Amino acid sequence: MSIIITTLNARYIHSSFGLRYLYANMAELQDCTQLLEYGIRQQPLEIVEKLLQYQPSIIGFGVYIWNVAEISRIVAILKQLAPAINVVLGGPEVSHPPDLPDVATLADYIITGNAEISFPALCRQLLVGQQPEQKIIVSQSQALTTLASPYPYYTDTDIRQRIVYVEASRGCPFKCEFCLSALDASAKAFDLQMFLLEMEQLFQRGARHFKFIDRTFNLKIDSSIAILEFFLVRISAGLYLHFEVIPDNLPERLKEILQRFPAGSLQFEIGVQSFNPTTQQRISRKQDNDKTKANLRWLRQNTGVHIHADLIVGLPGDTLDSFAESFNQLVALNPQEIQVGILKRLRGAPISRHSEEYQMRYDPLPPYSILSTRDMDFFTLQRLARFARFWDLIGNSGRFIHSLPIILADQPFARFLQLSDALYNLTDSTWQIGLKRLFELTYTAMTGVLKEQQEIAAQVLYQDYQRSGEKGRPDFLQDSAKFTQKAAIANKRQRQAMPVTD
Repeated sequence: MSIIITTLNARYIHSSFGLRYLYANMAELQDCTQLLEYGIRQQPLEIVEKLLQYQPSIIGFGVYIWNVAEISRIVAILKQLAPAINVVLGGPEVSHPPDLPDVATLADYIITGNAEISFPALCRQLLVGQQPEQKIIVSQSQALTTLASPYPYYTDTDIRQRIVYVEASRGCPFKCEFCLSALDASAKAFDLQMFLLEMEQLFQRGARHFKFIDRTFNLKIDSSIAILEFFLVRISAGLYLHFEVIPDNLPERLKEILQRFPAGSLQFEIGVQSFNPTTQQRISRKQDNDKTKANLRWLRQNTGVHIHADLIVGLPGDTLDSFAESFNQLVALNPQEIQVGILKRLRGAPISRHSEEYQMRYDPLPPYSILSTRDMDFFTLQRLARFARFWDLIGNSGRFIHSLPIILADQPFARFLQLSDALYNLTDSTWQIGLKRLFELTYTAMTGVLKEQQEIAAQVLYQDYQRSGEKGRPDFLQDSAKFTQKAAIANKRQRQAMPVTD
């Protein structure tokens, strides 16, 4: 009798932390349990074939917003070929009944919440022929000290080739309504000394890329500093730490240690989401905007921390103008990356309480992106979705460091929206645009729509093109000698608006 726990990761570099927690806590069932990971680009029929080769009696799937469509196909095929297999679903996408995806009707059992204890218990029942009366099993909260560690179950291949996810705490005390963590009662910390011992073991095995999934790494500053000090004394080439931090809590003690890390070793994911106080209040987001801005400025000016800052498009009551103002304020703070994210409907998230009043309409298919609101119609949100895509290609890629200040000038949102509209009009697409063509299209948009001087646009784009390592000669270079040595001369307005670049 065999048990399979599996999921589909968005990319190969990702590893499933949840599966490793399940496997670690299978106890006596571990010897008959297989942990298998696949990718969402693999064919469902091929995955079914691989699963059936193990002749399992139980298959547990981790279901998330990014893989629910693919897992739905896999489960449907399994139920045609091997209906006797007990299919168990778990994960965020199935943890909030009655709001469940269609695949829930095909499953034999559903476990809501953290399943480290509930899933092994269910397997024990099924393996001896006991059928629980309830299809939906609600996991009970467990003391973190009772959980077996997942870290030994990162393989050597995982450590060499994939992201190693770790957590020093679980849960979140904040109630931001767009996030499932708003449902958490509080944040609970793992035993710090045991956690650091496990990090030492991973480090000794060669792990150098640690992605902390804690929702609020800098909630308890003493713990944050202890963890940073642990890694600081082990600093080495290739060490990379990713933390999600709240932006308005950066006391002096934390600042002091951050300054001691070399550039490129720390990344902070900072969820700004909106600078609009009315929007923040509406979605129960507590954020001191003045402190947030001061801290972002300080990080950029005094540390080598790479800042990945988030903004959300489509929050209830947000307008095009209010989002533009948030974007402009964030650009002025000069983070290395700004992720412009389109609001998604996460099952169970409290933001659903605004759906009727603000006429929030979501795509019925995953990832359930917002389609229209009372204050942003469908066409506006389509424009902003394209804006987000082109911003990722140009603003976040690091390939346009000389061109971007010219593009943004003193009206970042308005000018980049113009650029985005122009690029879409030229291509009728936001995908499958080669890098050389992207440079050529950007030149056309800069000179035609933004009315930049041809010589300046060609000069800065050619500088960036050379840095990119792309082969070939872009079409906008009529005379390569004209641009290879001559420095670009920006006008007064552009010079004043240029942010500092690395």
